[in-house]
Amino acid sequence: MQNKYCRSGTLERKIQWPVVYSPEILDHFEHPRNPGIVALADATIQVENPGCGDVLKLTARCSGGRITEVRFQAKGCVPAMASASALTELVAGKTLDDASRVRREDLLHALGRLPPASNHASYLALEALSALLEHLKSNYRVP
Repeated sequence: MQNKYCRSGTLERKIQWPVVYSPEILDHFEHPRNPGIVALADATIQVENPGCGDVLKLTARCSGGRITEVRFQAKGCVPAMASASALTELVAGKTLDDASRVRREDLLHALGRLPPASNHASYLALEALSALLEHLKSNYRVP
């Protein structure tokens, strides 16, 4: 083992941290899908978790009852960002009806797994999806 010294001159020990996030979560966090804002969006919503401070904004364009483009902006923990990214992949190209059938289990499957302390991230993403779909359905008068 190679020795490394801190600025204070003390020996720095290599610490083995337990794996907290799945490879899928880290991939969505490091390489987010559909980040940003949809230009000329048909719907824009923003939800916040007052307990932890996570914020998720979704924008979408819809044509013929189908989500043609969806993007996100998020501020918060790694799982919140990854959940938003995975959510956009799950609903892009779907009809509003099909998108409304996306469940937490679908999101968790796309993320590999979430640590128990990070469950709030999946609920925030689904709350945002629900608000987005409600807004789009009211604009398109879809039941």
